[in-house]
Amino acid sequence: MKLKRIGILTGGGDCSGINAVIRAVTRAAIFQHQATVIGLEDGYDGLIYNRHQDLTLDAVKDILPLGGTILGTTNRGNPFDYREFDAQGKIVSSDYSPQAMETFKKLRLDALIVVGGEGTLMIAHQFYRLGIPVICIPKTIDNDLEGTDYTFGFQTAVQVATDALDRLHTTGRSHRRVMILEVMGRSAGWIALEAGIAGGANIILLPEIPYRLDRVLEKIHRREEKGNPYNVIVIAEGAREIGGSEIVRETAETTLQGVQRLGGVGHDLAAKISGSIDREVRCTMLGHTQRGGTPNSFDRVLGTRLGAFAVQAAAEGRFGHMVALKTPHLTLVPLEQLAGRVRQVPEDCELLRTAEAIGIGLGR
Repeated sequence: MKLKRIGILTGGGDCSGINAVIRAVTRAAIFQHQATVIGLEDGYDGLIYNRHQDLTLDAVKDILPLGGTILGTTNRGNPFDYREFDAQGKIVSSDYSPQAMETFKKLRLDALIVVGGEGTLMIAHQFYRLGIPVICIPKTIDNDLEGTDYTFGFQTAVQVATDALDRLHTTGRSHRRVMILEVMGRSAGWIALEAGIAGGANIILLPEIPYRLDRVLEKIHRREEKGNPYNVIVIAEGAREIGGSEIVRETAETTLQGVQRLGGVGHDLAAKISGSIDREVRCTMLGHTQRGGTPNSFDRVLGTRLGAFAVQAAAEGRFGHMVALKTPHLTLVPLEQLAGRVRQVPEDCELLRTAEAIGIGLGR
């Protein structure tokens, strides 16, 4: 098909590499198809409220190394279930999907490229079923999307966590402390696992493997007996002790979104360990530093490849798909195969075997 006008939006949490995607989509659409590119602002809010900007070659010329997204994003703007506080402070839900559909028509778009994680892609699939020609690009630092080997943003987040672990090693060794690093990972522990291996962690605790505190303490004591009086532990925010539950922080925002905000599991673990050993225990939470900043070369290249491939898929009319990396090639995966699915670290994961083979404790 002839692409004349193509739209792009970025939804969900930000991460490094989104601007590389925006740049690639814009340049590929212009150079290969002489198309006009419209950037919808603040995720699906741009469709609901018709907020947009023209993406020209000049508009994207300096954004490749920038973190975040020049289009803005939000993780609470679901047009099919848009939650807001009314005048009395109660949560009300509205269906703004007809309004979003009307904006798509007003902008005379031939295709919509949606960049996001599992929730954003589920919404895109709903719009596709209503008739909007959608192509999706996987984005999440958690690397927990089915159908693709890697999502852009993940490798940069792993590097940030690895750098932090390198620094915690020096402090832990100097003070003979137990140093705990809490990283993101609600239900999938890919960041903790890869950063833990790359950063030489002694213990890695994941959402997929509820840990036994006695095994964690045993690992600490065993290292001390061998003359290593410090330990570095990396723990994903969604990890939990056997028989326990996730550590949750309730806020007005999480109530509005209907999604619990995790955080604090590192400090919880520190308190438990402190009561059982005669060593100082310190916890560092990386939080949103994992999302921000300059993307590394891997994420720049992957984002660029996915963006250009998405434009080509749109030109071929291959709508209702997500572009994906199946190393070393790019491919298309039907959105209906992805709905509601999260890719966790499997029990037979080679990385888990590698970690245990080199003496890393997994709390089991």
